[in-house]
Amino acid sequence: MKHRDPALAKLSLANPIHFLALGFGSGLAPKAPGTFGTLAALPLYFLMMDLSLISYLLITLVVTIVGFWICDIAAKDMDVHDHGAIVWDEIAGLLITMIAAPVSITALVVGFGLFRFFDILKPWPIKLLDRHVKGGFGIMIDDVLAGVFAAICLQAIHFYFPLG
Repeated sequence: MKHRDPALAKLSLANPIHFLALGFGSGLAPKAPGTFGTLAALPLYFLMMDLSLISYLLITLVVTIVGFWICDIAAKDMDVHDHGAIVWDEIAGLLITMIAAPVSITALVVGFGLFRFFDILKPWPIKLLDRHVKGGFGIMIDDVLAGVFAAICLQAIHFYFPLG
């Protein structure tokens, strides 16, 4: 892959691990790669949204656990911890946000916004983890926690103002 960023030049979309870590290529967006990575989660969410809660949870768990490994390998291959182009963590984070959420466009838009809010703002303890935990676990854990925070808020909003 030709790129001005020397870290990105070390990756190839033909490599399945790199392809996934880069969110199917969405992480290569020149601006706001995290937002584009979150958008890349939408097709997967649309495929999963009508599944049973158990099936949804199992797939989300697999996406998250595999993400620790995928992100770790991509970061090592790039020789950069948590490069902005690595967005598999955003994909996992959105799926976590939408656990048990009502199936509606409104809920999805609110969930998307909440996840991006927590991922960008990084309130405590997300910021603490983001700064001090390294490797694939460090890349993933702040987005996992942002997804948990967003899911809690989404459920609270839905409780008081039904979204679907």
